[in-house]
Amino acid sequence: MELNSLRQFLAVARLEHLSRAAEELRVAQPSLSRTIARLESELGTPLFDRSGRLRLNDAGKLFRDYVERALGELDAGRRAVAEAVSEGVGTVRLASETFLTLTGPLAAFKQAHPAVEVELRWMAAEDMGRHLRAQEVDLCVASQPIATEGLEAVELLDEPVGLGTPLGHPLSNRTSVSIDELLDQPFVSAGKGHWQRRLLDRLFAARDRTPKIVCEVDEPSAIAALISAGLGIGLVPSFARTTNTRIPGAWVPVDSPDCRRAVTLYWVAGSHLSTAARLMRTTIANWDWVTGQPQESGSRRGHDGVGYHG
Repeated sequence: MELNSLRQFLAVARLEHLSRAAEELRVAQPSLSRTIARLESELGTPLFDRSGRLRLNDAGKLFRDYVERALGELDAGRRAVAEAVSEGVGTVRLASETFLTLTGPLAAFKQAHPAVEVELRWMAAEDMGRHLRAQEVDLCVASQPIATEGLEAVELLDEPVGLGTPLGHPLSNRTSVSIDELLDQPFVSAGKGHWQRRLLDRLFAARDRTPKIVCEVDEPSAIAALISAGLGIGLVPSFARTTNTRIPGAWVPVDSPDCRRAVTLYWVAGSHLSTAARLMRTTIANWDWVTGQPQESGSRRGHDGVGYHG
């Protein structure tokens, strides 16, 4: 099996669409179809269901997992050799659902290690496990659990999530609000899959209700501005009150033990991390999220960077 054929298979498996995969790979669709057919012939079984829309079948999913790990190991080997030959610290590739939380440790890391190349990738939490296993990224930071075997993790912070409201809103001066009081309120929210939306949906589902979403955004950093503009209310993590970028609004505690988020740093267990990745892991894991400074030990508590004050 040729490496190029395996990489092409992964693109088709990810997109489950031949023409889009061919466009992404910049190859002719008939050529890509023949590549997939050859792989299936070598393996002696179809990798895709072709009744209607192209779908990766169980055999294809099994093969995909092995291909991702194999190609990931090869890429890791190349990086390890390049690092050894250059006697440098290499590159670190960090994925996260949001980089607002990480601006402090990232700035400190670049100041301490200016020669290190840092690659940042926005990524949905549900995709992180696959990209880590394939060694397409070194580290991931998620505000929701990653259900993937073979990962190591360290919890960075566990914090309450409150209600962000415009100034002058009927709930803005409350000392706390209950979930029941929010059931008919209009919400500004991140898109489905983002931790804020999943938390909101979960809180409402416990009461057999669906939140009223009046504004769904793909850019979570815009939520604070839209709430401040009066379009609705929204869930905002506690750290919002300590950010330097303050957008007018109020932050009200939510009277529910389930209205929290835990931010966790993940990497592949037993994987070869470059010197750069190990340095980044140490910087993030040892960050003091309260003071916004590095720490050598102690609890890791902190917050996200949406600009609200109480």
